[in-house]
Amino acid sequence: MTTTQVVNPATEQVVTTLELVSVAETDAAIERAQRAGADWRVVAPGDRARLLRRFAEAVDANLEQLAQLEVANAGHTICNARWEAGNVRDVLHFAAGIPERLLGNQIPVAGGVDITFHEPLGVVGVIVPWNFPMPIAAWGFGPALAAGNTVVLKPAELTPLTAIRLGELALEAGVPEGVFQVLPGKGSVVGQRFVTHPAVRKVVFTGSTEVGKEIMAGCARQVKRVTLELGGKSANIVFADADLERAAATAPYGVFDNAGQDCCARSRILVQRSVFDRFLELLEPAVRGVRVGDPAAESTEMGPLISAAHRARVASFVEPSTKVAFTGTQPDGPGFWYPPTVVLPDAQSDRVLTEEVFGPVVAVVPFEDEADAVRIANDTEYGLSGSIWTNDVGRALRVSRGVEAGNLSVNSHSSVRYWTPFGGFKQSGLGRELGPDAALAFTETKNVFIATD
Repeated sequence: MTTTQVVNPATEQVVTTLELVSVAETDAAIERAQRAGADWRVVAPGDRARLLRRFAEAVDANLEQLAQLEVANAGHTICNARWEAGNVRDVLHFAAGIPERLLGNQIPVAGGVDITFHEPLGVVGVIVPWNFPMPIAAWGFGPALAAGNTVVLKPAELTPLTAIRLGELALEAGVPEGVFQVLPGKGSVVGQRFVTHPAVRKVVFTGSTEVGKEIMAGCARQVKRVTLELGGKSANIVFADADLERAAATAPYGVFDNAGQDCCARSRILVQRSVFDRFLELLEPAVRGVRVGDPAAESTEMGPLISAAHRARVASFVEPSTKVAFTGTQPDGPGFWYPPTVVLPDAQSDRVLTEEVFGPVVAVVPFEDEADAVRIANDTEYGLSGSIWTNDVGRALRVSRGVEAGNLSVNSHSSVRYWTPFGGFKQSGLGRELGPDAALAFTETKNVFIATD
């Protein structure tokens, strides 16, 4: 049996040691899910809704415990961790409204009645990353369970603790055995088995583009459905007519939240040239003011990176030749810390402008006009999120339509709501999570014709 040590990234201390699931144990869990699915899919919609509400209430009753686990396991600030646990609760409450509203259609035809049903797929495998362990898990298992599927979930090896606790809370709430199982293990073992096991009818994956492509290729061999969210290189576009003070004050929180370990991070700030210098003047105190420190402290705004290896990767983007405009602070002593850092690239080809840093490093570049802003924003293989700052409504709409991204916000950095769709363009992914149609991604449409002649 392989084990793994769970390390607190703020202290570098071992939190606990866990046994990792083997291939045989993964197969056994998938078979349990398949057996449980026969009963779960025929649970009356109202009863399934009640169980999901009880699950949500169990999460709410244990919200502080879940948040503290995430602080210790992932280094998230306590305020963020409470929001994340609350998001799981809210997603479950939203999902509880799905079973009784999973409506088909009656389609006019000659000679009879034609109706459609949304049938559950079966077993769904959800593979969760380490950057937002709780919300991203719930975005997969919430609507999947609501639509009548069973779920096997693999948390990231670095951050399994909250997922394990959510699995326990589901059972405590009355969700039947086998319907929702959490399998801590390696991606090459558990995640790969989700891809190759024929009983797993869909894989939901959030993570790197490279791994996502491998998962998609593997699923294609069985014509297995996938939803992929694979990262971003989002642009924060600031026009000269914007409220510059507000745009600059909020910009750090659009990229340094969760220490920049966010696929929606606005890691490229594009500023209209006529106000470029003024924006940088306003940005500097905002960056220096980001409170970096003990994630358990109520006042902390940014915690550590997830691991020493990841810190080294983030640091590699700031080379000796990189022009650093200014940096924020970081604590001394143990912990995988990296300061908020603002750089001014010399060329569009610089790595910091083309690759996902996934850390607290942001590049600021000038643009000339609307067309130039859209061109630069789209000059990336990604298209997940972004922000547009302007007081011209027409410009906001034009640029929103021009930028190739799945989730945009105007005069805001708020991209994610559990009742609106979330997903990316281009290599940021495939499919949509959350929103009113979330459950449809976990169903097959069945058409039935009934002759009446």
